[in-house]
Amino acid sequence: MKKRYVLTGIDCASCAEKLENAIKKIDGVRDAAINFMTQKLIIEAGEERFDRVLDKVASVVRRVEPGCTLIL
Repeated sequence: MKKRYVLTGIDCASCAEKLENAIKKIDGVRDAAINFMTQKLIIEAGEERFDRVLDKVASVVRRVEPGCTLIL
């Protein structure tokens, strides 16, 4: 299952890459991509675990980029 989300507060492409790499390391995430220009995040994960994965993604966003917000 793939879902798209909006991120706010990403200031540079390097920050987006750092955040994307951290999200990809989360157990259950099959793939993740951040488009810095559009401030969009695409997450691919199994449907049965998606809610738990999304909670972890939100936590990683807060930890890795404190000025960034994941819009659910």
